[in-house]
Amino acid sequence: MAMQHSTTPSGWLAFELGILHRLKFDSVAIPLTGDPAIGSYLKRRNVRVLANDLLQADWQRSMSVIANSSDKLSEEDVSMLLEDAYVPGYKLANPALKGWFGEVDSWWFDNVRRSLERLNSPLKHALAVSLVTAVGDYALAFSDETRELRQPLSATFRRLWMAMPEPVSGGGSHSCQNKAPEAFVAETQGEAMFLRLPKADIGNGGSRPWREEWLRGSSEFWGEFEASLAGKLGRPVETKSQYIRALDDLLNRAGHLKQWAVSHIDAGFITPQEIADIVGKHRPVGAIYTKDFSELTGKKAVIITA
Repeated sequence: MAMQHSTTPSGWLAFELGILHRLKFDSVAIPLTGDPAIGSYLKRRNVRVLANDLLQADWQRSMSVIANSSDKLSEEDVSMLLEDAYVPGYKLANPALKGWFGEVDSWWFDNVRRSLERLNSPLKHALAVSLVTAVGDYALAFSDETRELRQPLSATFRRLWMAMPEPVSGGGSHSCQNKAPEAFVAETQGEAMFLRLPKADIGNGGSRPWREEWLRGSSEFWGEFEASLAGKLGRPVETKSQYIRALDDLLNRAGHLKQWAVSHIDAGFITPQEIADIVGKHRPVGAIYTKDFSELTGKKAVIITA
């Protein structure tokens, strides 16, 4: 299940921010946040950020930097989370972890997930989730040939915790939600919408993020979850027309948001002009900005403003 970009290349993020800095708005709705860095940067610009994520793990990551204005994990919190993290039990509470990690690492993630429930605030919970997902991405970045260079997971957790930036409170009251993007857009009031379009995945070949299975405690939820997204933006599609209908539906619900910036990865499935034509059905297109990242990624970044 490929939802949206879980991480955004630094050059892509700089391009998106460069275009957004040309627009004037005090609040922004982001229906598919994915990587929370865009919201964090806008928050530091004193913009009120209203973020949304389909996946619970991405929602928690957004909570940790966008909704959080003051909370930090203490040394006591970290020690509690990592206590007996490597100690195996009778059996894994979440056997889906073994599809991603080896036996020892699976016990670490299983035990830390259980310890998360002992944290005394939702924002501390979100901070811990953000750190654990970073640890998991770090662990998965190593191959069998480079595994000997990897640090222990608890040491990596502590290193990332010590490097966490101080929380900021710019732009007033920020919020992060976890719902379908169409519902979020229809219910959210703001001056602008930044819509980072999800990758147009065909069929069911998309990847299902490991972090969602870790946080939810199993992989058994995917069928029901994907069925709930039928016809919605973010669901794998069979045809271009399905993707266009889902985008058209979301934009139809976003008419009350005065400015739009639609970010699209041009990978050949649907062209920037086709996206611009869909936007143009609802309001005049202001400009189309492009940045060629083909040497690095084989793709082009496109932002359409309206």
